[in-house]
Amino acid sequence: MNLKELEYYRMVCRHKSITKAAHALYMTPQGLSKIIKNMENELGATLLNRTASGISLTASGEYLYENLPEVLEPYHRICSEIRCIEQQENHEIDLLSAYGILRLVTPECLADFRKKHPDIILNYREFPDRQVERRFVQGEGNVAFTVGNSSLRYINATFMEKFEIKLLVNKKHPLAGREKVSIEDLKGERLYIESPEFHIHQLITEKCREAGFEPEIAFETSGFSLCHKMVQQNKGISVTVDFIFEDMNQSDLVMLPFEDGPYYWETYMLTRNGSIPNPDIQLFHSHVMKWLKNIVEKNIIR
Repeated sequence: MNLKELEYYRMVCRHKSITKAAHALYMTPQGLSKIIKNMENELGATLLNRTASGISLTASGEYLYENLPEVLEPYHRICSEIRCIEQQENHEIDLLSAYGILRLVTPECLADFRKKHPDIILNYREFPDRQVERRFVQGEGNVAFTVGNSSLRYINATFMEKFEIKLLVNKKHPLAGREKVSIEDLKGERLYIESPEFHIHQLITEKCREAGFEPEIAFETSGFSLCHKMVQQNKGISVTVDFIFEDMNQSDLVMLPFEDGPYYWETYMLTRNGSIPNPDIQLFHSHVMKWLKNIVEKNIIR
């Protein structure tokens, strides 16, 4: 049993489903199920109760899950520290970003940094929100743009910007004439939304459940674009934020604020709380925050 298998097990516990965990890990459910079975054989214990409706943890499974941080956190901290040392020596910035945030920061921000600091290697990769967080915690990258501040240990989170999440409907939809809506207005509506790998999915589904109903999700996707397209065709409703809506420039769509909100799409820049400060990271952090300030002050057009 290795550390990666323990990470897989933790993912199963968090999702309370082998299928959902496998989807998040980009594995087949059969492959993940085999890994868990091998863990059970090695431990001589049953970790999961498997039923037609899903899984639950056995007493042994619960004990293992509760004690995973004692095993995994020190390992990830060591890996993160080593990666920081290597990247500092190589003058490398490995940036992980949640989808959509580059629209916020603008590609020109990264291009300008490369131009001003040609001696620093800047790599850039995009993933869904939760993948960025998991990869960063597990030691990948030394800077991350993400949605939501999870107060992660050993990581510094700098607030960047936030945008109000609003309901997106077609102008022909009955709700289009309203000034505001409530979360209860989503009940019975076909909802197009980003997948559970995005914070906005969790926020909206939790608010619906607090209101006493399950949202009728028509389709889960990996970006706002498809959601906007489906609403444009009046096939359902969605949720979005101002700057995405403005980029799409679709005149037949309407955004409506939530009267029981506001709910926010908050963005943060994550850096590692390493024992030795990295001057390259400090330069990049300063550059991005100054760039965003210039956008707010209209000195730079987003």
